[in-house]
Amino acid sequence: MIALGSDHAGLELKNAIKLHLDERKIDYKDYGTYTTDSADYAVYAEKTARAVVNGECRLGLLFCGTGVGISMAANKVRGIRACCCSDKFSAEMTRLHNDANILCLGGRVIDVEKAIELVDVFLDTEFSNDERHIRRIAQITDLENRF
Repeated sequence: MIALGSDHAGLELKNAIKLHLDERKIDYKDYGTYTTDSADYAVYAEKTARAVVNGECRLGLLFCGTGVGISMAANKVRGIRACCCSDKFSAEMTRLHNDANILCLGGRVIDVEKAIELVDVFLDTEFSNDERHIRRIAQITDLENRF
C-alpha cells in the first residue's frame, strides 16, 4: 500500500498519479486534500508520513507546488526520509542509497509524464542494503534522535 497526500497545488498531479497506480494495480490510500480549495501542505504531509512510519503503508508520495515545502514538513516526522526529486537519477539513488520512504513532487515544476517516470523508478527501486549506506542512514537517525 502506498500513502498519498497533497495540498491544493499538488492535487492535479496526485490525481494523475492515482490513475497511473490504478493502471499498475498498486494499492494506495489517499490522505487528502481532495479539493482545489487552499490547503496547508504540512497537514497532509503529517497524515501521509504517519501512515508510512506506523507501517500502514510501505512508501509515500506527496505533492505540492514545488515538492519542497511538503518534503520539509514530512521530514519533521520521526522515521521519515522524504526527498524532493525532479530527475530520474535522484529518484533512483534516494531509494538505492538513502532508503527514502517518501517521494515529493511539485505539480508546478514537473509534468505528468515526468512524475510517472519518477514514481515508477522510486517504487520499483529497492534499498541496496550496502553496509556503508546502512551506516549513513543510522547516522541520520542518530541526528534525528538527538535533536
